[in-house]
Amino acid sequence: MRSMTGCGRGMARDASWEVQVELKSVNHRFLDISCRVPRNLSFLEDVVRRSLTASLKRGHVDVFLTVTSCAESAREVVVDEALARCYYEAAQRLQAITGGKGKLPAWRLLGMEGVTQVRETALDEEAVSALCAQAASDAIAQLVEMRTREGAALQADLSAHLDAVAALRQAMVARAPGVVEDYRTRLQARLARVLTEPVEPARLAQEVALLADKCAIDEELSRLDSHLHQMRTYLAAPGETGKKLDFLIQEMNREANTIGSKANDAMLAQAVVDMKSEIEKLREQVQNVE
Repeated sequence: MRSMTGCGRGMARDASWEVQVELKSVNHRFLDISCRVPRNLSFLEDVVRRSLTASLKRGHVDVFLTVTSCAESAREVVVDEALARCYYEAAQRLQAITGGKGKLPAWRLLGMEGVTQVRETALDEEAVSALCAQAASDAIAQLVEMRTREGAALQADLSAHLDAVAALRQAMVARAPGVVEDYRTRLQARLARVLTEPVEPARLAQEVALLADKCAIDEELSRLDSHLHQMRTYLAAPGETGKKLDFLIQEMNREANTIGSKANDAMLAQAVVDMKSEIEKLREQVQNVE
């Protein structure tokens, strides 16, 4: 079992480039990947998405990508030699007209408008993609490890709540037969107070049988036991189990509601309230199971 909450970071570099990939994930019904990368690095988004899709099944994952140049300079100065020559020749002609002396120095030419342009070093997309795949692999490994640790903690907590639900179900099983007998006793006492003649045993038995049929919860308790067994099976199973657990919790809650509507007994009613509280705790925790 794995949680959907976790984070991971990976880094890879060569002589020219360094790539960092940071991942953060939270619960989500499906696998939802949000990549936050600069526009010039958009070609790396598919690299990360393929790696994540191969490793994760559910969860919202935020991806943060950083690419840094490791070269001595990440920029280069480009000189428009033709334009510089035009400036130089124009200066020579102007000197001839005015009778001035001296030559236009190169450093002055570099300051002329349009002669120089600073450009970023071009990205080697193939090399950067390979580094990104390596960094993403390391980040995903950390993320999966953390989600696995969180999953173990979730499994322990879910097991504890399941034990509580099972104990409440067992208390209901023990109490259910006494509900009918208590009703028989109360009905006999009530009739004895209001009637002057004894009630026919057959009639009394019929009334008690009607109540027993109306408040019978054997089927609900049996189905509840089956759901508990399946829950424990899925808790120990590998792979994606969150959706199955969520479905079983809905069914458990439905059985608890049915028992509550049938229960004509204060002890059963209190047990149902306690059981629904435990089921709600299960539901909250299962929302984060992958």
